[in-house]
Amino acid sequence: MAVGKNKRLTKGGKKGGKKKQGDPFMKKEWYDIKAPSIFGVRQCGKTLVTRTSGTKIASEALKGRVLELNLADLNNDEDQSYKKVKLCVEEIQGRSCLTDFHGMELTRDKQCALIRKGQTLIEAHVDIKTTDGFVVRMFAIAFTKRRQDQVKNSCYAQSAQIRKIRKKMVEIMIKEASTVQLRELVKKLIPEVIGKEIEKQTQ
Repeated sequence: MAVGKNKRLTKGGKKGGKKKQGDPFMKKEWYDIKAPSIFGVRQCGKTLVTRTSGTKIASEALKGRVLELNLADLNNDEDQSYKKVKLCVEEIQGRSCLTDFHGMELTRDKQCALIRKGQTLIEAHVDIKTTDGFVVRMFAIAFTKRRQDQVKNSCYAQSAQIRKIRKKMVEIMIKEASTVQLRELVKKLIPEVIGKEIEKQTQ
């Protein structure tokens, strides 16, 4: 190696030395999460955020956060444990995060339990605008069922029947969701009012 070429090695490592790493949790603070009033339990959890320093404001970092909670915890009802609710942080008041409904879906194990062989699976989706201006994308999943006196093991639907059922599903979803506000729609989704209406009309 040529003399005087690699100066960095002779001067005792990198310039400035290593910065002492502090515990990142020392800079964080806890905020309470408040669920919307449509749910039974308002105080539903806590979330972490880095303290306000310089131009980084803690409340701005919290806004827009999407939290996933189980419906069983929000309503103190074990029977609803197969539904997951997403809440979005809209506003910060003191040490509380006020949230609004952001979405709802079934848990993976519930979906797997519904799907069986010997029946037809029909899926439908539609984008609907509620009366208070929110655009909601709704998905519905339906299965054919054997009749009570049926001997045959399978109950497959013909493609024409599937198209008719899907059309009916979309119609009912549009009718039920486009005439109400988002808050009312959530109240319909939790007890599965729309699902029961689809089942009744597609018999």
